[in-house]
Amino acid sequence: MIGVCRQTIAVLLAVVPLAAASCSRPSADAPPNAASPPAHGPAGLLVDPKMRASIKVAAVQTRDVAAVLSVAGKVQFDEERLSRVIVPVAGQVVDLRVKLGDPVKKGQPLCAINSREAASAVGEHAESHKDLDLAEKNAAMTQDLFDHQAASKMSMQQALNDLAKARARVARNDEALRLLGLRNESDVESFTGRVPIVSPITGTVIERKVTDGQFVQSDSTPIITVADLSAVWIVGDLFERDLRLVAVGAPATVTTAAYAGDAFHGRVSYISDSIDPTTRAAKVRVAVANPGGRLKPEMFATVSLGLPEVERAITVPARAVFVDEGRSFVYVEAGEGRFERRLIEVADRPGADLRVLSGLRAGDRIVVDGALLLRQEEEKKAG
Repeated sequence: MIGVCRQTIAVLLAVVPLAAASCSRPSADAPPNAASPPAHGPAGLLVDPKMRASIKVAAVQTRDVAAVLSVAGKVQFDEERLSRVIVPVAGQVVDLRVKLGDPVKKGQPLCAINSREAASAVGEHAESHKDLDLAEKNAAMTQDLFDHQAASKMSMQQALNDLAKARARVARNDEALRLLGLRNESDVESFTGRVPIVSPITGTVIERKVTDGQFVQSDSTPIITVADLSAVWIVGDLFERDLRLVAVGAPATVTTAAYAGDAFHGRVSYISDSIDPTTRAAKVRVAVANPGGRLKPEMFATVSLGLPEVERAITVPARAVFVDEGRSFVYVEAGEGRFERRLIEVADRPGADLRVLSGLRAGDRIVVDGALLLRQEEEKKAG
């Protein structure tokens, strides 16, 4: 009985390796070395030789690129190109000539103020000059009498004091008229009681707080604001951990959602001396030219700050990258005349070349000219 059991076990031990070998043998229906599906979509797009001749392919390479720090910012007026117009005297607004959005030149009349105070100042000017003329004559006569011992020293001193007071009064009145825009005697003689209000700079009217006939006070409230929009500031938050990386004068590139693909270049003009206790960030300001006034105050922007460091990175020409449903792609050469779409991630940085964060390796061959042709062909075959 024991011998029979031993024979049965021996047979089973011989059968198991054969079964294992049979399981490990490839199926007759499956081809040897079957390839796994590609990692980036279908096998690719096959194009004819004529189209292939219009497509330029180049190998992806790594190179040294300047390190960039991106911060969120907002467009603001350049305070050095902004003028808030206030009135020098209280009165009624008349002859209002501008409205919101109007371009104006330096010295161009904006409106006038019909003012009793101004009329009184002109009257005071005439009186003060008459008093000065009288004081000068009195001083000259007293001096002559004093020289001939016909007037006392006290009389001479009094005449000189009256002359000094008259001259000071004239100076005060002349300064008051100068502030009213009346700079010479011809302006005073032709004055009709209306004080002209002119633009102090060339720019655009961005705010108007008065209407024709409105009464205004001579306080610090501006009636009209004029801004020169040929240059603006971009102000962003620079976190304290990044303060050591950025300095005044560093190059900066500004991009906006409104003008995708366009870049505005400038330099860091200011970094605040204190840290906001809430955001733990300092304010960084970039001054940029604004041709055509395309950058609007309060518009959001991304500021790419150039850093002195360099780093090794993969870059591709911007024209090789296309965007589909918010994602970036390139076409990779998968064989002779065959191309496949590849999803990549690029740094949010404008320029002729884009830095690739993921999706490509050095040596990959991509389409650098002709991606539009492939997209059209792809859509045609998909339809």
